[in-house]
Amino acid sequence: MTDTIAPPVAAARLVDGAASTAAPPGDGGHLDGPALDRRVRATADALQRLGIRAGDRVLVQGDNSVGYVLTLLALMHLDTSLIPLDHRLPAADATAAARQAAARWLVTADGRTEGFPGVPDQRIIHYPALTADAAPAPAPAPADGVDLARWFRRPDALVLWSSGTTGRPKGIVKPGRAVLDNSLRTIEAMGYRADDVLAPLLPFSHQYGLSVILLWWLARCTLLVTPYQRLDAAVTQAAAHGATAVDAAPSTYHALLGVVRRRPDVRAGLAGVRIWGVGGAPLPAPLAESFDMTMGRPLLDGYGLTELGNVALATPRTPHGCGRPLPGVRLRVRRPDGTPADPGELGGIEVRSPGLMAGYLQEDGSLTPVDPDAWYPTADLGSVDADGTVRVVGRNQAVHRLGFTLYPESLERRAEACGRPVKVLAVEDQRRGSALHFVVADPEGEAPLIWRRRLAEHLAAYEEPNAVHVVDHFPLSANGKPDTRALRVQLGLEPEAGPGPVPRQEAGR
Repeated sequence: MTDTIAPPVAAARLVDGAASTAAPPGDGGHLDGPALDRRVRATADALQRLGIRAGDRVLVQGDNSVGYVLTLLALMHLDTSLIPLDHRLPAADATAAARQAAARWLVTADGRTEGFPGVPDQRIIHYPALTADAAPAPAPAPADGVDLARWFRRPDALVLWSSGTTGRPKGIVKPGRAVLDNSLRTIEAMGYRADDVLAPLLPFSHQYGLSVILLWWLARCTLLVTPYQRLDAAVTQAAAHGATAVDAAPSTYHALLGVVRRRPDVRAGLAGVRIWGVGGAPLPAPLAESFDMTMGRPLLDGYGLTELGNVALATPRTPHGCGRPLPGVRLRVRRPDGTPADPGELGGIEVRSPGLMAGYLQEDGSLTPVDPDAWYPTADLGSVDADGTVRVVGRNQAVHRLGFTLYPESLERRAEACGRPVKVLAVEDQRRGSALHFVVADPEGEAPLIWRRRLAEHLAAYEEPNAVHVVDHFPLSANGKPDTRALRVQLGLEPEAGPGPVPRQEAGR
């Protein structure tokens, strides 16, 4: 891979899904090629007039919109360091993130013009008004278009946050070269083309959604912005605009199946989708099977981390498991004693990738760098088949019970053969080592005793639940991943805690 970007041979196209499909290019609903470049450049000029300079760290908050994408590209064009944050974060979390990342500016969609601790009022910018009112830029010469090359060379191009599943969320600094390299390898593996229409059903402020924006820009194809939180409308728009690639979390695909079963017209409109990407959480086997039967195409699972970007991706050519590692990315599986695992044997996953982060951000804003030449321990549990297919179970969090070492997320994958999503929560038990609480998401509300019998068919005697709970659905985090901590609180297995010091983000494709 290379750090340079070849001159585009096609024009990127940005489409507001809520706008009429008949709207002419450049009207704000459809922005093509030169019109898109002009809007991004005009937005960048307006930001620059307000004082934003190369190297400034900028918090960006807002829900998915054309204005969000234009602002993000404009800030990249200006060579700033970006700190995307979910617009639904509690104020305390956003303030803590701003302080830890030493943010100089806040660019937001919520109309706030004052009162954000740590950012002076004069450095709070309301971007929807900015992108709408920006003076039209003159038609750029070929050398004067939107240029992200400097941003891709920036050592702190992105500041993101780990999921917090193994402890407190960590600030992660990503160099632009790593982001570019990982994006280009993903395009190569997935075969994105200039005629693709990407319709992500994801928040752009999280790793997975942000990665789709970069894939779109580099592949020079079409990005459709949909109201992903109103799934019926979003899927209808994806069908109307001829989507060819959709990305979403497993929980979104559960709901999407309900939409297409109710609306055969939408299902027919999605027949041209060749890539159904899924990530951000383990893919339950029942969902994968149901989707393939309903839509006639497989869900293509992916494995990645915020620290590394995409690691392995199932593709239309290799649709099984999480596919194979991206070109140039190395993955190995180790037993607890450090010896290599056999093909198909579960163990801890380690990765070497050019997409590796620069390091972790400390409380005082300093960076603890990582060794780019070392194997990165992911703390995930998985295996590699003899043919190189990667299969990821979940976090490598072993518990000890009745003399056995068990992995809760491995138990979840097998328990889901009962036909419903299952979470396994380990609770410390001085006599047994750990008590295992199995939680079944069953909207029909069948009795726990019935589910205990069904679960037992797929488990060894020493793996069977100490308790079975039935809920309508699992609580979800902002990006659609089951929120295990909230589930523990809901079941009374953990006291309710206050907001964390920094937000949580999940890696995706």
